[in-house]
Amino acid sequence: MPDTPMLEIADLHAFYGESHILHGVGLEVRQGEVVTLLGRNGAGKTTTMRAVMGIVSKRTGSIRFRGTELVGMAQHRVARLGIGYVPEERGIFSSLSVDENLTLPPVVKPGGMTVAQIHELFPNLVGRGSTQGTRLSGGEQQMLAVARILRTGADLILLDEPTEGLAPVIIEQIGRAIHALKRRGFTILMVEQNFRFAATIADRHYVMEEGHVVDMIPNDQLAANSEKLHTYLGV
Repeated sequence: MPDTPMLEIADLHAFYGESHILHGVGLEVRQGEVVTLLGRNGAGKTTTMRAVMGIVSKRTGSIRFRGTELVGMAQHRVARLGIGYVPEERGIFSSLSVDENLTLPPVVKPGGMTVAQIHELFPNLVGRGSTQGTRLSGGEQQMLAVARILRTGADLILLDEPTEGLAPVIIEQIGRAIHALKRRGFTILMVEQNFRFAATIADRHYVMEEGHVVDMIPNDQLAANSEKLHTYLGV
């Protein structure tokens, strides 16, 4: 694994208007890792992802992707570097078919997955190409939202609450897909409330409280830190 992190965030502050949301966030993600952001609602997890993408434009500090500074960079330029964002609301275009949703985002760099590869990863989408987005189940919409990003060529994927509201059988399928993406060399930063799910796929976990990173726990030390996690997350 390379010594230089793929994504390195240092002293990141972010604001919505005059509201100061992130207070000196620091974390790193190395190539090929799955890293989660854990924390209660309002801790700043989603804002961290939105700051990486440039959706939150009022930010100070440093966000470096493969050594390139992202603070001050427009959102479309961030995407072209190879970073893809799957928001919690998924953003499926309900009036478009599955195939149209898949092909709508532009390819930002070589290496995007083919439709055949996506069907292998998400068998639920096979034969659904002409189905409108509104007719997909919540789990299928989540799969489509991830698949759409994989078509673009992005190799750092930001996943915001990928299992939120999904049935256990679908959560298992999402977990298998994330494992498969890791084997293919993708790097994933994931916001996840379900830390038991996160423990099945992640290498490390950053815990956030009130806009700060307050701890970093390697996955193999989760059990030893269960009491601390209970305090952080209220689980």
